Amino acid sequence: MSQTKPYRVSHLDALEAESIFIMREVMAEFERPALLFSGGKDSIVMLRLAEKAFAPARIPFPVMHIDTGHNFPEVLEYRDRRVATLGLNLVVASVQEAIDAGQVRELPDGTRNRIQTPVLLAAQEKYRFDALFGGARRDEEKARAKERMFSFRDEFGQWDPKNQRPELWSLYNGRHHPGESIRVFPLSNWTELDVWHYIAKENIPLPSIYYAHDREVVERNGMFYAVNEFIRLRDGETSEVRRVRYRTVGDASQTAAVLSEADTVEKVIDEVAATRITERGATRGDDRVSEAAMEDRKREGYF
Repeated sequence: MSQTKPYRVSHLDALEAESIFIMREVMAEFERPALLFSGGKDSIVMLRLAEKAFAPARIPFPVMHIDTGHNFPEVLEYRDRRVATLGLNLVVASVQEAIDAGQVRELPDGTRNRIQTPVLLAAQEKYRFDALFGGARRDEEKARAKERMFSFRDEFGQWDPKNQRPELWSLYNGRHHPGESIRVFPLSNWTELDVWHYIAKENIPLPSIYYAHDREVVERNGMFYAVNEFIRLRDGETSEVRRVRYRTVGDASQTAAVLSEADTVEKVIDEVAATRITERGATRGDDRVSEAAMEDRKREGYF
């Protein structure tokens, strides 16, 4: 008598299935969802998951970019190309326009990460989005690890880690009153290495800065920042051309590169597998302001 072989699902397939299930749940429970899309690797993976979740139909919600104006040109070019290819509705909420209109005030140090939060909340209110997909993962940072898949936000867009709903047996509670909303994180259980394995499996194109290339950089506090219109040399500093790549993409004024020779997906996977520090910890200057920098921003409404 022949025995039936047990049905096994790979780790990556299980993560994909969970994320697709969450996206479909959102479409069933909410009226006006949107996906936060920056052109970074996590939001790129979310777009691929959305393609699979609703195929053969088009992705049934818009994508929104909170544009600080401090972008890497390679990432903006990728964003526009990807949106055009998929025929998506792109909503751009501009921090620069908010500054010009007097809605937010630019910080003395010129960085804009923190002041994008009121711009995000204003755009969410304007377009009446009741659910926003974000690409945050629990392995990125301590505050991210406190998130639920469905992260409840009050009528002011604020997050209280003590006021979140249980998610036993993968049951997600999307109930909310008018003005309240839910941030949804389909990649919560993924790691950076999972993301790269999925990019390799699906053959997903990325902005070129994710792979090793030569770039003029300046070293500050042990991190390598690209010299550009947002990062100028200070007195006593010198720049040099180094072979680097970006593990994460944020503001060009606050995101550093890492020294690397990984110019293919396979080499990046090997590099990530050997690292012992998260991509945000290694490259995001905005997370080094304090031990609770990310949590403070999230309480204010940050994604």
